Amino acid sequence: MTLSFFDQFSLSSYMGIPLIVLALTLPWVLYPTPQNRYSNNRLLTLQAWFIRQFTHQLFLPINPGGHKWALLLASFLIFLITLNLLGILPYTFTPTTQLSLNMGLAVPLWLAAVLIGVRKQLTHTLAHMLPVGTPGPLIPVLIIIETISLFIRPIALGVRLTANLTAGHLLIQLISTAAFNLFFMMPAVSALTMVLLLLLSVLELAVAVIQAYVFVLLVSLYLQESV
Repeated sequence: MTLSFFDQFSLSSYMGIPLIVLALTLPWVLYPTPQNRYSNNRLLTLQAWFIRQFTHQLFLPINPGGHKWALLLASFLIFLITLNLLGILPYTFTPTTQLSLNMGLAVPLWLAAVLIGVRKQLTHTLAHMLPVGTPGPLIPVLIIIETISLFIRPIALGVRLTANLTAGHLLIQLISTAAFNLFFMMPAVSALTMVLLLLLSVLELAVAVIQAYVFVLLVSLYLQESV
C-alpha cells in the first residue's frame, strides 16, 4: 500500500510515447496568442497584464544588460505555473515532480547566468568568492565554501521544486485515502478529514504558484550578480 502512493510519480508511456512529452507540450496550447485580426478579450488582457507586472517587478533591480532575459523568464514562469497547476487535477501527471527534469531546467539557466558574469565582469564575479575584510588565514576556507555554494545553487533549485510538489501530492493522497477508508467506520471523522483535504488542496494551489515564482526569482537573482 505504501509503494502505491508513489505510483503517481512514475514515468509511463502509451503506445510507445512517453506521457511526460505530452505533459510538457500541453501547457503551450492552453494559452491564446494575440493576433491583429480581432480585439483582445478579457483572457488576453489579463494574461498580458500579469506578464507585464511580473516582468516589471522581476527586472526592476536588474541592470539593463539583463533585460534580454525578460521574455525567457516570463515564458518560463507561465510554463512552470501551468505544469504545477495541471498536476493537481485528477488523473494527471506532474512533470515537475521529477528531479531529473527540474535539474535539466535549473542547470542550463544557472550555467548561463554564471557564464555571462565570467564573460562580462570577471573581476566582479570572482569578488563574490571572498568578502571584503576577510582575515588572511580564512581566505582559502572561504573560497572553498563559496565555490561549493556556487555549484550547489542548481541542485537547490531542482530539489526545492521537486520536494515541495512531491510532498504536497503525497499529503493529498494520504489524506484522501484516510477520508475514504473512514467514511463507513467514522463518518464524522471522515467529514473533518475532507475539510482538511479541501484546505490542503487550496494550499497546494498556492504552493504550485509560489514555487514556480521562487524558481524564476532565484534565477533572476543569479543573473543580477552577473550583469
